[in-house]
Amino acid sequence: MDVIVLGLMLLSLTIWLGLLCFWGQFWRTDEQLEVTETQLESLPVVCAVVPARNEAELIPTTLRSLLLQDYPGSFNVFLVDDRSTDRTANFAEGVAHAVGKPQQLHIISGELLPPGWSGKLWAVEQGINSASKFAPDYFLLTDADIEHDPGNLQRLVAKAIQEDLDMVSVMVRLRCDSFWEKLLIPAFVFFFQKLYPFRWVNNPNNPTAAAAGGSILIAREALERIGGIQVIRQALIDDCALAQAVKKSGGQGDKGTRGINNTQSPMPSQGRIWLGLSSLTRSLRPYDSLATIWDMVARSAYTQLNYSPLLLLGTLVGMPLIYLVPPVGVLLGVVWGSWAIALTGLLGWLLMSFAYYPTIRFYKCSPWLAFSLPAIAFLYTLMTLDSAIRHWQGRGGAWKGRVYPSSDNL
Repeated sequence: MDVIVLGLMLLSLTIWLGLLCFWGQFWRTDEQLEVTETQLESLPVVCAVVPARNEAELIPTTLRSLLLQDYPGSFNVFLVDDRSTDRTANFAEGVAHAVGKPQQLHIISGELLPPGWSGKLWAVEQGINSASKFAPDYFLLTDADIEHDPGNLQRLVAKAIQEDLDMVSVMVRLRCDSFWEKLLIPAFVFFFQKLYPFRWVNNPNNPTAAAAGGSILIAREALERIGGIQVIRQALIDDCALAQAVKKSGGQGDKGTRGINNTQSPMPSQGRIWLGLSSLTRSLRPYDSLATIWDMVARSAYTQLNYSPLLLLGTLVGMPLIYLVPPVGVLLGVVWGSWAIALTGLLGWLLMSFAYYPTIRFYKCSPWLAFSLPAIAFLYTLMTLDSAIRHWQGRGGAWKGRVYPSSDNL
């Protein structure tokens, strides 16, 4: 038995060494938008599209942050009221008048959801169609729960122009106030970065593609090149689906030509995208209980596994092997008096805590939470299993009162 347990300890330890050395430095938090220089030599036209369904509670704060961006170029906001029942549109109109920018806000009454579309993407499609009359160089796709730092748009545009990017996206700072948020939200970001290492995403020669839907700046020509939002119209994980479509499509290869109608640049094999963190732009969506976080993860976890029972089985085996075996080994080694097992398990536990600590520090949580990753991973494993069960029961993908079919364009 000691040999078997020690073998599991060594396997888990080897996996962590491999992740730390060869998996895109996923644990680092230095890919941040705020380090971008914001000097703009040109001022592209930008239109923001905000799908909003029953967001009256948050829209006064979030829309205000959009309308008060310090971007010096042409900027208009298209809010698509997705058949809200809480007077979202009325609150939005009041905000625009309160900040003295009613002409900058365009409120669109959402049409009935057609077959084959997710609700959010249908709202985005309507917003883009309306915004197209301004012939924007870029669309800012953002959610109704995002409070933007005043300089967020200018930094996004500067990043796109300076590095000639087709799409720039930031994972905004998620709310981390309650006990459950502090315990589980940083881990959500950590697991996302492990799944999509930002350095791989940002490397045009690496096929890995991802985005964070709360704040996406996409060039109009890139969106047109992939065939528009309709190509991902059924995607439940729409941000990553959009990033994959853009990166696969190819893009402009001559740095600095975006927004000035240059069509002579050579086309590289892949589109250029960038994904990073934001320390200033943040989500106001509260997840102040285990149930709300559980539902948020379970809504799309099985989708992330492409509804594959085989990938689900791999997750149910792999997560305990990677995250639970080391602390269990420490306990068993102490009880059995086997210091080889205890020390091997402790080393694996320390490595995963070392990997998790930068995310904990980024979210300004207690350093001791870095050692809680095994318990957190166990909860996320249960959420993933529940996501699969909901799918099998026909309850998967529920959001804002709608339940979507299992097909996804990922």
